Amino acid sequence: MQPGDRVRVDRGDVTNEGVLLPSTTRDHLVVKIDGGYNVGIDREAADVEVLESGVRDVDEGADAGGGEASEITFDDDLPTISLISTGGTIASTVDYRTGAVTAQFDAEDVLRAVPDLAGRANYRGRVVANILSENMDPPIWQELATAVSEEIEAGADGVVVMHGTDTMQYSASALSFMLDAPVPVVFTGSQRSADRPSSDNVMNAVCAVEAAKADHAETLVCMHADASDDACALHRGTRVRKNHTSRRDAFETVGAAPLGRIDYAAAAEAGADGDAADAAIEWAREPQPRGETDIATATDLDADVELVTFTPGMDPAAWDYLDGKDGVVVVGTGLGHVHTDLIPRIEELVDDGTVVAMTSQCLAGRVCDRVYDTGRDLLDAGVVEAGDTLPGTAKVKLMWALANLSDPADAMTRDLAGELTEESQPWR
Repeated sequence: MQPGDRVRVDRGDVTNEGVLLPSTTRDHLVVKIDGGYNVGIDREAADVEVLESGVRDVDEGADAGGGEASEITFDDDLPTISLISTGGTIASTVDYRTGAVTAQFDAEDVLRAVPDLAGRANYRGRVVANILSENMDPPIWQELATAVSEEIEAGADGVVVMHGTDTMQYSASALSFMLDAPVPVVFTGSQRSADRPSSDNVMNAVCAVEAAKADHAETLVCMHADASDDACALHRGTRVRKNHTSRRDAFETVGAAPLGRIDYAAAAEAGADGDAADAAIEWAREPQPRGETDIATATDLDADVELVTFTPGMDPAAWDYLDGKDGVVVVGTGLGHVHTDLIPRIEELVDDGTVVAMTSQCLAGRVCDRVYDTGRDLLDAGVVEAGDTLPGTAKVKLMWALANLSDPADAMTRDLAGELTEESQPWR
């Protein structure tokens, strides 16, 4: 019995037929059934009959969905793209011990899992972390920024960061502030793991690679533009937010259209024919041009920053844990408000040296604490307005500004990496 054999597996009164796949554990069989899904079966509880040998060529490096491994060759005429893996669903498979999705694959495994990447570029694979993205933290951001910088210095023409979607917006923001790169740095991931028929991993990976080959030098998030497989949206790393828990088009640029859009069919054709990746991309706004700067890094971060959301009825004592923090980002209501009972607490924080920046719970628009009495009192207490900077981005920005700039409070009022627009305007 070998991977690739067609088997019948009996377990009590349950029978499954399908193709035997490589297993991630010794205790379980993995079978791709005819409906397209994979099942994990306890070896000891299974009675297995081989129906046909070698019906499918399944390499040990193939993905859990049964895809064949792609051959990775070097071509002098192709650009070099560095694939950096941090884990997440795009680099995940099902753990057949628990039935849950878990991060197990590294960057080279993703290449094997997505044969469509072959022939588009020369690839270098590098693993920075192998975690689900809820376990991402600032030290890993620093490792990631260093890894991206090293790959660019080593000659990469673009970088694709494979990342879990839940905290991708934070990591993309962090690298936007920490790196001044001459080539594209493109984050991508998937909402659904590779063994699911509705997985978005192939399209997102292909579009991300094409975006990394294109003529720009942005830090982007590349994910499905809509629920179909037509195109991926290219979001600026400091203006993007995950707005849905499970849809494939979960990511949105807040307050504007995405920076660009990459047509999947055109991207697939460009890669197959060796044409320029830019042919597949329609830019809504002019991106930063490629190659106009040398790689520069500033990876220091002050992690002593908290993001706190105001809610009605909040006890001012709940803010006691903020004492002594170097920075606090408040997610206020509307134009940037909190209950008046909290203003003295905020003033105490500012007097003790804490930078307190105000953002809004609203999905679009900007903070303006000059309209109502509460806002003016907050300004008198020393609160800094962060404009229309997204709350999560504001936290990352303040962590970076505290560690790298002489006046971090002033920096929160200025645009550093496309996170703060000059004025908010309706766009749809």
